[in-house]
Amino acid sequence: MYQRILLAVDGSRSSDLALSQAIIIARATGAEVKALFVADDTDVFFEASYFNPKELVDNLIAHGRKALDAASVRLSEAGVPHLMQLDEKPVAPGQISSTIVAEADAWNADLIVLGTHGRRGVRRLLMGSVSEGVLAKTNKPVLLVRSEIEG
Repeated sequence: MYQRILLAVDGSRSSDLALSQAIIIARATGAEVKALFVADDTDVFFEASYFNPKELVDNLIAHGRKALDAASVRLSEAGVPHLMQLDEKPVAPGQISSTIVAEADAWNADLIVLGTHGRRGVRRLLMGSVSEGVLAKTNKPVLLVRSEIEG
């Protein structure tokens, strides 16, 4: 059924749970998984009063590499064929969801898997919802994996 699964990772608990589900599905269907980390620094503007832009981007890319390395280890241990991709720039600032959908289309993914943080209130209003954006922008099946609700 599924031969290509695009897995969006960000190093969070919900992303880790999404990885677990992607492994289960890939093993059951013989699918290949492409783990994708999109480096986008727009969310940080809501949380930092002072920052060094170069240091911020460097740290974000390092975080992305770490998240992808961890995913690669788990996929390898599970015997799942996989690819890793770090996109250093989203399609447009603040458009992580558009980048995920564009990558899923370009790679011809059969399924998109990602975690959702369950943000609510002002934080969701300001930061938006990547998972909601993916659902609105794709015609591919999407599996959302939710962890605990964040405030």
